[in-house]
Amino acid sequence: MDALERLIGELSRLPGIGRKTSGRLVYHLLQQSRDRMLALAAALVDVAERVHPCRGCGAPTEDEECSICRDPRRDASLLCVVEEPSAVAVLERSAAFRGRYVVLGGRLSPLEGVGPESLRIGLLEQRLATGEVREVILATNSSLEGEATATYLQQVLAAYDAVTVSRLARGLPVGGELEYVDGVTLTHAMTAREALR
Repeated sequence: MDALERLIGELSRLPGIGRKTSGRLVYHLLQQSRDRMLALAAALVDVAERVHPCRGCGAPTEDEECSICRDPRRDASLLCVVEEPSAVAVLERSAAFRGRYVVLGGRLSPLEGVGPESLRIGLLEQRLATGEVREVILATNSSLEGEATATYLQQVLAAYDAVTVSRLARGLPVGGELEYVDGVTLTHAMTAREALR
C-alpha cells in the first residue's frame, strides 16, 4: 500500500470521516508546505507520546492528574460520570458543574465487544471507596448503549447506600418546537415533567 492510500485509510477510521472526506483531507494536506505537514505529524506524535488518561478521572492529560482533579476548589463530593472526554469539555464550557469527573472511556456495547471490563468502572469504585462522594451524576448519552451503561452503573452504585445517584434531565431543548421533536425525547419530557403548582 502506498503512502497516500495508507493515510486515507487511517483518516477514514476517525469518527464522522468517511473515505471520501479523508481523501479530501489528504489532498488538501498535499497542497500545504512540507513544514506544515511535518508540524501536523509532529503534533500527532507529541500527543501519542505525552498524553495519557488522568489517574484520578480518566480524562486526557500530560500530567499524572488533570487540572480538574488537582483543583482544590472543585467539590469532591460531587462526581459526574461521562462516556468520553469530549463530554467533560462540554460540561466545563457550560460552567454548570463544579464537581469532579470519571470518564468511562466508552459505553457498554455487546455487539462491538465492549463489556463492563472495557470501561473505567474500577476507577469509579476507587473514587467511591474514599467515602468523599455523596452524589454521582450519570451523564451518559441517551442512546441505547448510553442507557444500558447508566442502568448497569445504577446496579453497581446500589451497593453504596450513602451515595445519591442522579441522571441528567432529558427532554425538550430550549427554543425547540414540539412538531420537530422526536418521539423518544417527547416521551422523556412528558415523563419527567415538573409541577408548576
